[in-house]
Amino acid sequence: MNKLPTIVFLAFVSTMTSSLVYSNEWSGNIALETRLFNKEGVPPAEYQQYGSVSIQPEWYHEWDSGKQSFTFVPFARWDQRDDERTHSDIRELSWLRVFAESELRIGVRKVFWGVTESQHLVDIINQTDLVENTDGEDKLGQPMINYAFINDWGTVDLFVLPYFRERTFPGVNSRLRTEPYVDTSNPVYESNDKEKHIDYAVRWAHSIGDWDIGLSYFDGTSRDPSFILGLDSSGNPAFRPAYYQLQQVGLDLQATREAWLWKLELVNRDINSENYNASTFGFEYSFYGVFDSASDIGLIMEYLYDDRDQAATTPFQDDLMLGLRWASNDENDTSLLFGVISDLDDSSRLYSVEASRRIGESWKLNIEARIFSGIDDTTHPLYSVRQDDFIQLELGYYF
Repeated sequence: MNKLPTIVFLAFVSTMTSSLVYSNEWSGNIALETRLFNKEGVPPAEYQQYGSVSIQPEWYHEWDSGKQSFTFVPFARWDQRDDERTHSDIRELSWLRVFAESELRIGVRKVFWGVTESQHLVDIINQTDLVENTDGEDKLGQPMINYAFINDWGTVDLFVLPYFRERTFPGVNSRLRTEPYVDTSNPVYESNDKEKHIDYAVRWAHSIGDWDIGLSYFDGTSRDPSFILGLDSSGNPAFRPAYYQLQQVGLDLQATREAWLWKLELVNRDINSENYNASTFGFEYSFYGVFDSASDIGLIMEYLYDDRDQAATTPFQDDLMLGLRWASNDENDTSLLFGVISDLDDSSRLYSVEASRRIGESWKLNIEARIFSGIDDTTHPLYSVRQDDFIQLELGYYF
């Protein structure tokens, strides 16, 4: 786990003695997981089965008639083969103070921005925990001071981010890694302050009729690293992650029109002497009560664009995503999400399946699968994982 400022912990210890009237709530989950690969990987990441166990408890403490609260969410995973995936993190360790028309949050938190399904361009506050999953949905906790002004004309969130979290990457013995692997012990920073550089962000969000609008600005260390080819401490080829300074303007829109959801995420980024635009936009149309049942089916289509074209560091610069979402709406909350992202410039495709179902009151089964198809170009960003098709099974106990 990356080091966190000591002041974050001290600030919250003092809040626990501020009132004798309080409430405590415990919740969380413990999960067993296995990943099964149907092909041999690139040595030394040749294993085809990886097992792990994770735990994520949550403690919520409230006092002062609900005007103040404290949340603590630690996370830990042990992996049988990948030392980098054996890790721990503080997902949240935050104090909240509610005022008449504003809120103050101090500590470690996770903040999500965005509306689209295939990728979240505007979501920039938290760093991606890439060893957890390749879809970028899992995030590391971010130290911050967040003050929110809440008015009839919208909510304005101000962020001061005093400590940078480096991205996690699969280890040399793991699947779903780059070739050569990423050496996280030797990062490169543009700022002389390195991980202590203070970042800033602001976001205005508002709902106007059928429209949900978010407009944001970020100035600080980019969460998406570039890579510099070099050697690790043993003299083996390795990528060094390089973190440059970034200014990003973001816009996210969602319009709800009966069974239609229209979505847009748009960013302009200025980084490493380069200015470019990227966007994701599309729709989701839902059919309710299909075949005279309680089930709902949603059809999804999104277009992913990056004006750097083939020079883009992302694989999604001219791609089309088609998806299907099924919700059974039964007592076990059974659901399925299927999607395929097709590159419009070549034959490469990324297939994804996510399914879940509750078992009784305390158990839940999650199934995920990723299939990489038609990735033959050695310069393709996903070329190193072309043989890493997998299915993942997770059985979690929730308390």
